[in-house]
Amino acid sequence: MKNRLLTAILSLVFTIGYTQGNNSLVAKKWPLEKAKTWYGMHDWIIGANFNPSTAINQLEMWQADTFDPETIDRELGYAEGIGFNTMRVYLHSLAYKADPKGFKTRVDRYLEIADKHGIKTIFVIFDDVWGKTPKIGKQPEPKPGIHNSGWVQDPGDPASKELKNFPELEMYVKDIINTFKNDNRVLMWDLYNEPGNSGKFSASVPLLEKVFIWAREVNPSQPLTAGIWQWSKKFQEVNEIQALNSDVITYHHYGEPEDHLKVINLLKTHGRPLVCTEYMARTRNSRFSNILQLLKEEHVGAINWGLVAGKSNTIYEWDTPIPSGEEPVEWFHDIFRKDGTPYRQDEVNLIKKVTSEN
Repeated sequence: MKNRLLTAILSLVFTIGYTQGNNSLVAKKWPLEKAKTWYGMHDWIIGANFNPSTAINQLEMWQADTFDPETIDRELGYAEGIGFNTMRVYLHSLAYKADPKGFKTRVDRYLEIADKHGIKTIFVIFDDVWGKTPKIGKQPEPKPGIHNSGWVQDPGDPASKELKNFPELEMYVKDIINTFKNDNRVLMWDLYNEPGNSGKFSASVPLLEKVFIWAREVNPSQPLTAGIWQWSKKFQEVNEIQALNSDVITYHHYGEPEDHLKVINLLKTHGRPLVCTEYMARTRNSRFSNILQLLKEEHVGAINWGLVAGKSNTIYEWDTPIPSGEEPVEWFHDIFRKDGTPYRQDEVNLIKKVTSEN
């Protein structure tokens, strides 16, 4: 029943989407052949979502006082050592607003470090997940044993729904993308992470549409995308906008291999390259051992959640806090401890084996 329902929902979402895809915004999307040519120019995309272990969230990563190039360099070295070639990295509009020039300088510095390690970057612009009220300045300390206790939305809630904020957000989006629009260290622009999350549903549609419009007006050399992450009918409108406006189809999946393959096969009906920009939740049976080879065989890019365990606390499961802060029996996300020791050597061995065939 579960699998039949998933298939029915996905089929409905994407059939309806195709019949309504004749607006002027969609018309500016890359032609299929351009997207395929772009994908073919790159090695198989493999890597992780990256936040340095010393940062609890995007603001702590990017603000001047806590920007930590030494840790970034060391931890991207761990990624290089296992053959990763891509990191997905969240930006934040408040860090830009506080210091536009300095923010862009730090982004460039990050790209220098990543490039030194042979790593390209997918930058994420907006985000609807976790803390609703981001604030510039000193960030909170992690709450023991709680997954992403300090992660923040961008621009926040209700900030993302308030039209009065859009001119300032437009300036941010256009400046950032324009600054790096021809930079080959940037692989792709992921314009909005999980729009509609945190109970927003279709309330995120206006900003989602606008960020595609703003980015198209800049017309970067890199593809635009926004990853599909939720399959229920409540997200039908959001899913249509994401799928129909993305040059490359990206998606998130933290479930069983059988369900993951069904999603891949349905998304392939768009005829565009696929990149899974979030997967790997061990306690939900989304593991390197059963997903990584599947993604490679299906020619789907593979970006797992988490590189180094740190202040984000993503070794803990979403809904299973451990208030004592002791290490869980099984890590939820992440690959390395801070000193570069693998959580599981067999996983690192598998990753190295797969990437050596790249």
